[in-house]
Amino acid sequence: MDVRTVCLGLLSEADRSGYEIKKLLEDGPLGNFVEASFGAIYPALTRLTEDGLVEFRTEVQDGRPDKKTYSLTPAGRETFRKALAEPISPDRFRSDFLFVLWFAETLEADYLSEILDHRIAEFEAKIARIKSEHDRPEGPGPAFVAGQAIAIITAAKTYLEENRHLIEADSRTRIKTPRSFDATVLGD
Repeated sequence: MDVRTVCLGLLSEADRSGYEIKKLLEDGPLGNFVEASFGAIYPALTRLTEDGLVEFRTEVQDGRPDKKTYSLTPAGRETFRKALAEPISPDRFRSDFLFVLWFAETLEADYLSEILDHRIAEFEAKIARIKSEHDRPEGPGPAFVAGQAIAIITAAKTYLEENRHLIEADSRTRIKTPRSFDATVLGD
């Protein structure tokens, strides 16, 4: 999905600021499937406004920049509905983590174990966040997507737990120079 359609979709649920859209994509169940940066969201909202698909109201905030809250126009709602009827592109899966694991034979054993432990902990936190009362989506569509996100993350976590020995065993047989684990390497 392009960022314009993502913005239209999230605005079809409720009026939101660009920041709120970004936070939903970072922290909500959709974040497992859709990605957009502030550098893509704000230009998309500007263009959607210019095209008459969204409108905004400005809210003055004390000690902070004014906040723009966007809402969908009837034309925006119709454009979003038509976008949902377009052919769906095949899913793509990108992972810096899996790219690093592709080269597991070049990693120190302790470092490899640490990044596996870290990823498993991330998966556990994501599952807990999606299941939490605060983030529980309403409606059959969002609940279904949240359930599928939990299933996918749980399967990935289980795979790591049950198969990590396949790459850790090989790394323990080699002598390497120690490297300390830095979570920022994995994008934290």
